[in-house]
Amino acid sequence: MTDDIWTRDEIESPCIKICVVHPEARICTGCLRSIDEITQWSRMTPEARRGVMAALPDRRAALSQRRGGRVARLKRGLEG
Repeated sequence: MTDDIWTRDEIESPCIKICVVHPEARICTGCLRSIDEITQWSRMTPEARRGVMAALPDRRAALSQRRGGRVARLKRGLEG
């Protein structure tokens, strides 16, 4: 016997519950979505969500590139 009261259709999401926003890329380092994508997620069409999810693997490379260490931070005015 199935209890239909507890059956829900969950919205597919790339969230892995590691919610840290990258300071420069402005995307979550866990799911790789932008803040706007995260806030709009539940209101997006399934097609729009699939489009975002298809783009996520390409975003990982942007976060894994070295940002230049202390020298780059000095140039950006973030240190010193």
